[in-house]
Amino acid sequence: MSNTLFRTKKVEQSIRDTEEPEHALKKSLSALDLTVFGVGVIIGTGIFVLTGTVAKNNAGPAVALAFVVAGVVCALAALCYAEFASTVPVAGSAYTFSYASLGELPAWIIGWDLVLEFALGTAVVAVGWSGYIHSLLDNVGWHLPAALGTRDGAAGFGFDILAAVLVLVLTGVLVLGMKLSARVTSVVVAVKVTVVLVVIVAGAFFVTAGNYHPFIPKPQAVPAGEGLRAPLIQLMIGWVPSNFGVMGIFTAASVVFFAFIGFDVVATAAEETRNPQRDMPRGILGSLLICTALYVAVSIVVTGMQRYTDLSVDAPLADAFKATGHPWFAGFISFGAAIGLTTVCLILLLGQTRVFFAMSRDGLLPRFFSRVHPRFRTPYRSTILLGVIIAVVAGFTPLSELAELVNIGTLFAFVVVALGVIILRRTRPDLPRAFRTPWVPFLPILSVAASLWLMLNLPAETWLRFGLWMVLGFVFYFLYSRSHSRLGREEEVGSRPGKPPGPAFR
Repeated sequence: MSNTLFRTKKVEQSIRDTEEPEHALKKSLSALDLTVFGVGVIIGTGIFVLTGTVAKNNAGPAVALAFVVAGVVCALAALCYAEFASTVPVAGSAYTFSYASLGELPAWIIGWDLVLEFALGTAVVAVGWSGYIHSLLDNVGWHLPAALGTRDGAAGFGFDILAAVLVLVLTGVLVLGMKLSARVTSVVVAVKVTVVLVVIVAGAFFVTAGNYHPFIPKPQAVPAGEGLRAPLIQLMIGWVPSNFGVMGIFTAASVVFFAFIGFDVVATAAEETRNPQRDMPRGILGSLLICTALYVAVSIVVTGMQRYTDLSVDAPLADAFKATGHPWFAGFISFGAAIGLTTVCLILLLGQTRVFFAMSRDGLLPRFFSRVHPRFRTPYRSTILLGVIIAVVAGFTPLSELAELVNIGTLFAFVVVALGVIILRRTRPDLPRAFRTPWVPFLPILSVAASLWLMLNLPAETWLRFGLWMVLGFVFYFLYSRSHSRLGREEEVGSRPGKPPGPAFR
């Protein structure tokens, strides 16, 4: 049984699968397209929303250091992703990498994890986008009925029509082709990067040095009754749960990590890249470097413009300019935020559809969803299915605290990819590697340790939710995926005398 659970899919076989006419995706992306995709998805909720939340609740002005910590953890993982994406240029990102190095069951677990990560991430951002649009409409005197508006804890039943429509429109864009998606993303990314640069340059003129004191606020005990909201590491070793201080920086880093989710999505587009061996490392590392620099600069400016205790948790950038007597900037920033969140939704949805497509092509999910459109060469069935589901989730479900669940899923994927680099170096040293992660195994081990540290700084209740999702994944695997695995069936046919493996299941 252990042999079947940990059977690996050869890299050569994964690449051959991409050449089958009914499963072949169109190769149309360049290094610039990938970098734009990365910047497009990374710059979003984190920079427009989370900056205020973590500064006010966890780190104070030291939120800039939290972005640095999260960026370093992502950089360590990015070096591992770059090697895998250039060596195994197949859709699916960490799922495909795990199948080639760790085996089928670990690959299923990470794929199941990524499905949750991208789905919730898309829904969370869609709801945030809807909130900005509602704010802009209210400013010009247009008001949607309450039943079709955004929801908070006291709003009761309603359907967020704007969030749902956004997801459905972007689903249509993805069905029509990757090149169209890249063009839309390029235009929108240019707009939101301009907004971010305006915030940095204009905001620098309103910085007050006194707002940086104290740069690292003294630790404050977590209020009674919020034990499960405390970082798991503090509960495990018996510390009195607290925010702020040095540990508050790590807690903030584990939260703002949501802001960096995106470069791993770039890896899901490897199969649709014209020269993945050269362009994937450039796209992954380039987008991460650009966004880390922008995040640090924005957090320094915003916490200098307004004292961290007064920052807004909903729209910190816009409200900081209001506090300095320049309210017209608020509308400009809200417009940029709404535009920017559009690309975040688009690329998160892209990432999920490619992971789902890869898993269905391998038989771990129903193979009905692995067919590509005969004209557009996109996985239209899985894209439409997931788009409809996420639209419903975004429309009906309050998702205010699920960013942390997305974070733990991404960090778990980082751990698996880093371990996979070490294993594949030992098991397949002969593979051509256009990009090689430096200092193996030390850098991947450091990446594992850093990712686990941030995971332990997430709340205990986040671990409980994540554990429940993983249990459901194990149940699905043993009830369906294990018996429908394409690799398993090919091995079964190949073990029979006179039966060649493969074609019967192509």
